[in-house]
Amino acid sequence: MKFKRTERIGAIVKILSDNPNKIYTLSYFTEKFNAAKSTISEDLLVVKNVFEKLQLGKVITISGAAGGVKYIPKTSKEENNSFLMELCEKISSNDRILSGRFLYLIDLIYDPTVVAKVGKIFASNIDYSEADYVVTMETKGIPMALMTSKAMNLPLVIIRKDIKVSEGPTLSMTYVTGDNSKVQSMSLPRKAVKPGSKVILIDDFMRGGGTIKGMTQLMTEFGAEVIGTGVFITTSTPTEKLVDDYISLIEIDTEGNEINVKPNLKTFNYEYREDEIEEVMEHADEDEIDE
Repeated sequence: MKFKRTERIGAIVKILSDNPNKIYTLSYFTEKFNAAKSTISEDLLVVKNVFEKLQLGKVITISGAAGGVKYIPKTSKEENNSFLMELCEKISSNDRILSGRFLYLIDLIYDPTVVAKVGKIFASNIDYSEADYVVTMETKGIPMALMTSKAMNLPLVIIRKDIKVSEGPTLSMTYVTGDNSKVQSMSLPRKAVKPGSKVILIDDFMRGGGTIKGMTQLMTEFGAEVIGTGVFITTSTPTEKLVDDYISLIEIDTEGNEINVKPNLKTFNYEYREDEIEEVMEHADEDEIDE
C-alpha cells in the first residue's frame, strides 16, 4: 500500500510523539510506508522543522548502523510559564484550604493532562542522558513519576512504605521527616535497582526534604547514584532543606494568614522580580498572560 506524503508525516508525528526517546530506524518507516529511504528522510526533515518552529520538542537523527531517529520532549520557557501560572491560580482557590492549613491537590495530581505536562517539564529540565531509572515514593508521586519516566523512556521504580511479600527479598530503612516530627520507613525489592545505576528522583511534595533525603540514602544502600531530583511543589519554609540539588515547579508560602502560591521561576532561569510575578498572577485569569 502506498501512502501520500501528508499521511506519512501524520503517522510519523504520531509514532514519535507517542514513544519519546525511542530510536526508530529508517528501515522501520520504509517498511511501514513502503517508501524509499530518501523519501522518508525528506518526511523526517519536514517533521523536524515543524517541531522546532512550534517548540514541540526535538527530532534528532542518529548516524551509524544502529542509528535512526527519535523524538525528545522539550517545553519552552513561555509554555512552562503559562502552564504553571494556570496551575497556581487553581491551587490558590480558597475552597482548596483544608483544616490544618493543608491544600487539596488530589484532583490535580491525578489529572492525566496535568501530570503529563509535569513529566515533560521535568524531562526538559533534568539531565537524564545517563540515567537508568526514575524513582518515586508511593503513592501520590506515582502519576507524575510515571509520566516523567515515559517522557524520559526510563523504567519506573516505586519505593513502598510497607513490605510487599510478592516482591521478594526487600531492603528496608527508616528516615526522619523534614520537620523531625516522626520516623517513617521505606522499602524496595533488592532486584528493583541494579548496583552502579544512576537514577532520577521524582516526588509530589517537599516541606523539609526528609523524604527525598531518605530516598537518596536508600539509593546509596543499593549502590546507585542520584543524578537529578524533581519536586512538583515545595514549601517556602523551612528555608533550609535537608537536600540541596533539586528543581521544583511550584512554591507555597503558608506563613501568615494567607496561603500564597507561585511558580518557582528560578527553576527555569527566569529573571523576574517579585513585583513582576505578582503582576502576572493578578492577571492569570485572563485569556492571555502577558509575560
